[in-house]
Amino acid sequence: MPNTVLDAINEHAEEIRALGPANESLGRLDDQTAKVLRETGAIRMLQPKTYGGLELHPREFAETIMRIAACDGATGWVAGVVGVHPWEMAMADPRVQEEVWGEDNDTWIGSPYAPMGVLRPVDGGYVFNGHWQFSSGTDHCDWLFLGAFLADKDGNRLNPPRSVHVVLPRSDYEIIEDSWDVVGLRGTGSKDIVVKDAFVPEYRVIEYSKVVDGTLAKEAGLTNPTYRLPFSAAFPLGITAAVIGICEGALAHHMAYQRHRVQITGTAVKDDPYVLYAVSEAAAEIAASRSALLDNISQLHDMVAAGREVTFDRRAVGRRTQARAAWRAVRAVDEIVARSGGNAMRMDNPIQRFWRDAHTGLAHAIHVPGSVFHAAALTQLDIEPPNGPMRSMI
Repeated sequence: MPNTVLDAINEHAEEIRALGPANESLGRLDDQTAKVLRETGAIRMLQPKTYGGLELHPREFAETIMRIAACDGATGWVAGVVGVHPWEMAMADPRVQEEVWGEDNDTWIGSPYAPMGVLRPVDGGYVFNGHWQFSSGTDHCDWLFLGAFLADKDGNRLNPPRSVHVVLPRSDYEIIEDSWDVVGLRGTGSKDIVVKDAFVPEYRVIEYSKVVDGTLAKEAGLTNPTYRLPFSAAFPLGITAAVIGICEGALAHHMAYQRHRVQITGTAVKDDPYVLYAVSEAAAEIAASRSALLDNISQLHDMVAAGREVTFDRRAVGRRTQARAAWRAVRAVDEIVARSGGNAMRMDNPIQRFWRDAHTGLAHAIHVPGSVFHAAALTQLDIEPPNGPMRSMI
């Protein structure tokens, strides 16, 4: 079955590229960029068919995000982050789904999932407070998933802690306008969110543990294997796909720029075997990153489709693969940028923007390799990693 969203993105590729500088200048996606994403169906790839979604294979989702990000990093990043939220919304209480998509199935849902809020129980629900950073694409979203901890009636966090995702409408939170002044991915508009004493009904609160272990998808009666994927595989997918796509875009711009470039030594790049070797090595590394990410998510999807459990050790290896793919691709971009010449750093040359975007994307928490690599190594030694940070992102 052809990926019609990818075909539509290819038709709009030049427009997406041309809008890149406008996104960066605005500090958010330009309205026309958001319109392109809506019209191509890019945000509905993982949305349930009951609300106009496409329920694409996660590999197709990742391939499409890579293509968008290769045209413009910020656009690809927002598509990857906002585009994964319909995956979780498919598992949510039907009342929430109707509130979000009942009148408009093109309604966007933002985040972040970091548990920076506190829910205090009251009759019928909770009172919610918190402050979050990094709400990518938030100017174009009307609802959010926000991470939080449950508290007792006095507002003290429960011990042991219980993490949840809270679904909140635009009327119940504030976007802090001047909170996104960064070196890369400026066009994502990943601004701060503040919630003050918002009432949240119980049905808009999702137990994080049920998302992680697949219980929520089972309770919702979802049979499509895409919705049975581990959260630690689905959530990072769009983000890492965007980073790899950005690296592919950097490589494409580098090649176009170098084709006729003559170095200060008088040697044309096409005649410099050292530069050509570095370019080929970088291209191979970026291609390997792409293949690793797509192969990993395809394997996980096949496991779930066959009714097999995705164990903790397999999830850890999957996260290791995903994080390493991002690092490998960005390091390859560093090699070609170092050989692009001083003019590549001029602000009118897109190479520098892709370079900045790639490094900013690599700084996301899901790309921090330390605890993930540690846990993966322990599992391969048949040693169970301890509870705590080492398991939290897996």
